[in-house]
Amino acid sequence: MRVISKRSGVRFLVALLAASASSSAIAQQQPQQEPSQQQQSPAGSNIVVYGESAPAMTEGPEVKGVIVARNDDKMKVKTADGSSVVIAVNDSTKIKAGGGLFSSTSKLGADSLLNGLPVTVKTMQSGSDLVASQISLRKNDLKTASMIRNATDQRFEEQTAATEALRGRLGDIDKYNIKGTTNVHFDTGKAELSAQDKAELCTTATTAEGTENALLLVVGYTDSTGSDDVNQELSEKRANRVINYLQQKCGWKPYRMLTPTGMATADPLASNDTAEGKAQNRRVAVNILVSKSVDVADNNM
Repeated sequence: MRVISKRSGVRFLVALLAASASSSAIAQQQPQQEPSQQQQSPAGSNIVVYGESAPAMTEGPEVKGVIVARNDDKMKVKTADGSSVVIAVNDSTKIKAGGGLFSSTSKLGADSLLNGLPVTVKTMQSGSDLVASQISLRKNDLKTASMIRNATDQRFEEQTAATEALRGRLGDIDKYNIKGTTNVHFDTGKAELSAQDKAELCTTATTAEGTENALLLVVGYTDSTGSDDVNQELSEKRANRVINYLQQKCGWKPYRMLTPTGMATADPLASNDTAEGKAQNRRVAVNILVSKSVDVADNNM
């Protein structure tokens, strides 16, 4: 006869219940997860997936310097010590221009961040990367940078066309006989006439007045100091100053004057590599011209 121990069955039942209770307790201790953070395994168990959060941004250094390059959403700023800093610009970046009339402030877009523009940038730092939180600039600096950028090819083409037109006229100079040329000279960057220059201009006008059918051709020049735009403007200013003096003080009639023009650094009289050469090139040439056809007729009489 088989005898079954009731004590063994009781031990088995107690162990089973204890295991079940332990599993339930562990399950209750697990935190509840959002459905979007859970991925169901084929067996139906839950696998929790956690993503890494972006590193926190801290206040970065203030950067003062000049924008030397732009590339998409980044700009390179060169500081006073010669170092360069790359700073990101995003939709949250505030761009402000001040220093205008009554010190009013204007809000600007990222397209105003032009090369050559001095700026002060407040930054936020994430690791080694800098992001601009605020960019401050002066309205006058922005105006200057815009003028540089807007010195378009069209403007240069117009200046080139005017210069070539004058070259064409001078190239056609064989239609005239040059009876004399007077050069008046100027200080660097200046267009004022000296007392000696004024006297020489009136002497030239008197000489031309005594030459029948004479015309005056006035051409301004500069040395190589300064930019092309500055030199072009300066050469025209010098030519106009001479024209005004000839007409207002020396009595030369406007209808006997060919159109004055500035030639900037073209056709130098001497090398611009020396101070003496530059002094000779800072000039206005006053040419006394007579048409060859008239001159020949007068000579044959």
